[in-house]
Amino acid sequence: MSKIISHVEKIISLSDKEKEEFLSILRHLSLKKKTLLIRPGEKVEHEYYILKGSLIAYYLDQNDNQHIIQFSIEDWWISDFEAFFKEEPAKLYVQANEDCELLAIHKEALETLYQRIPSFERFFRIKTTGAFVSLRQRILSSLQKNGKERYVEFCKQYPTMEKRFANYHIANYLGIKAESLSRIRKELA
Repeated sequence: MSKIISHVEKIISLSDKEKEEFLSILRHLSLKKKTLLIRPGEKVEHEYYILKGSLIAYYLDQNDNQHIIQFSIEDWWISDFEAFFKEEPAKLYVQANEDCELLAIHKEALETLYQRIPSFERFFRIKTTGAFVSLRQRILSSLQKNGKERYVEFCKQYPTMEKRFANYHIANYLGIKAESLSRIRKELA
């Protein structure tokens, strides 16, 4: 639990009582590799902090083609955030890429936390703003850069992810074919 407290205290300060209250609303989950955490159509009442492991959020189109929306690793948050915030059925799959240890926070508990400890509203606003900026950068990168440039940028921005996610997942995330990613890697080697 000290890991999530350190994560939070990078942004806000908490008293011992506030730490205790925050920790009391978190629920620990263990997931085995390939387990689905969220499925389309489900109600999404939690967001999840990753203590250990990695997950993938993806969408399946009408032809069952997978489109990876997000990779998540330790010290990150994941959910189907649109479903979580808008209280709509999930559109995404969220699946464990490795065995995972997560902490779940329920939406109602989060809303109560905002009222009882207002600095948490600031914490989650900053986290949400950072995620929005990252998503916008990813969209602009996909519009402005070729596959090789996107791959180099991905490796610089997320240096540990290349070894944790399958090549075809990284290619999918970058919007290129797996064969193109192999060719790009050979060129760069």
